Amino acid sequence: MRLRRMSAVTLLFVASSPLLAQSDAPATREDVLKLFDTMKIHEQMRSVMDSVVKQQRGMIHETLKKRSPQITEEDFARLDQLTANIVKDMPVDTLLDDMIPVYEKHLSRSDVDAMNTFYASPTGQKLLREMPAMTAESMQAAGPHMQAMMEKVMDQAEKMDAEGRKKQSGSPKPAIDKN
Repeated sequence: MRLRRMSAVTLLFVASSPLLAQSDAPATREDVLKLFDTMKIHEQMRSVMDSVVKQQRGMIHETLKKRSPQITEEDFARLDQLTANIVKDMPVDTLLDDMIPVYEKHLSRSDVDAMNTFYASPTGQKLLREMPAMTAESMQAAGPHMQAMMEKVMDQAEKMDAEGRKKQSGSPKPAIDKN
């Protein structure tokens, strides 16, 4: 009887070991692509990039106006068009391809399956629908802090530039070797 129980436990363990190994298996490219599809990540990236550009545009305009009051509306229009063209030409598919190995490295197949289940659910779909607006509103809320940080960085860069120019103009000229 005891031998029969041990045999049953051993058989159960052997039969379930492929399932255990499979749950810890790393995510495959196909797993990650399925997750990206469920998450509508291509559209999400485009939407987030558009939000970031809109938010950054305001901060850049504000900073440039303060630093270069002579900048014209035509200059801003050209800058905005350049930025829009860069974003439009952004190779989202290439970026996603670059992301796949990262997801494969950090997520197991069971992680991706659980994420797929969540993002396919009504709550997951709502999160995906609302995420662009949430990101845009969060960036808007943080904008004044980001603007202040940008101002500090620009001030420091100007100081460093001025110090560098001062050192260059005040440094002695190298001696000429007459040999």
